[in-house]
Amino acid sequence: MARNPSSSDASAKPSKSEPGPDPRDKAIDALFSLLAEKPWGDIGLHDLAEQAGIGLADLRGLFPSKGAVLAGFVRKIDLDVLKHDVKDMADEPARERLFDVLMRRFEALAPYREGLRAARRGVMRDPLGAAEMNKVAVSSMQWMLAAAGVQESGPLGAARAQALVLVNARVFETFLNDSDQGLARTMKALDEELRKAERWAQRADGALRLTAPFRDVCDRAFGRKRRKDDVAEDVASAA
Repeated sequence: MARNPSSSDASAKPSKSEPGPDPRDKAIDALFSLLAEKPWGDIGLHDLAEQAGIGLADLRGLFPSKGAVLAGFVRKIDLDVLKHDVKDMADEPARERLFDVLMRRFEALAPYREGLRAARRGVMRDPLGAAEMNKVAVSSMQWMLAAAGVQESGPLGAARAQALVLVNARVFETFLNDSDQGLARTMKALDEELRKAERWAQRADGALRLTAPFRDVCDRAFGRKRRKDDVAEDVASAA
């Protein structure tokens, strides 16, 4: 005869195990641990998998390449920045909103500075890798524009994102060597670069307003149809 379960047995429930760390985060942390020890070019996929404590097949399922792990880190930083609400700055100029968003980003990057310095050196020596990382950077800056309430879509938005990549790159060197706890030198450099970018944008907008009628005449003369987005941008520029 089967024994009757005791009341203690009947009330016992399997304990829920706490979820372990995200394997993507483990791979990203492993990359930065290795970057503290060796150059970018000396880090292999086997090293990454071993440092992360996961199998090669698992690593391949998570990331297609070592560069993709670095791109995953960029995405992680973006998500951290995007969690912050900047609605209280809605009435501030676009430059001030962008300054706030990008400084939040530099603050999130600060703990990884040494690894970023090593990764930067390695990627700069790899033209193909640099081109891929530029795509990642443009995508990241489009999200930063959106966070700041600046239009990031369309050709004009893409140009803004690429310009912001250049701004970020110029400030990045200062950031890597900024020993101040409050990142004072980084703040100063970012403010200066955004002011320069703002001046160039104003000049570009002025040129766009001046040439809008001529572009319209040329399009009509050659029978070209303009896209709605182009017309909308010209109208906005002329306003």
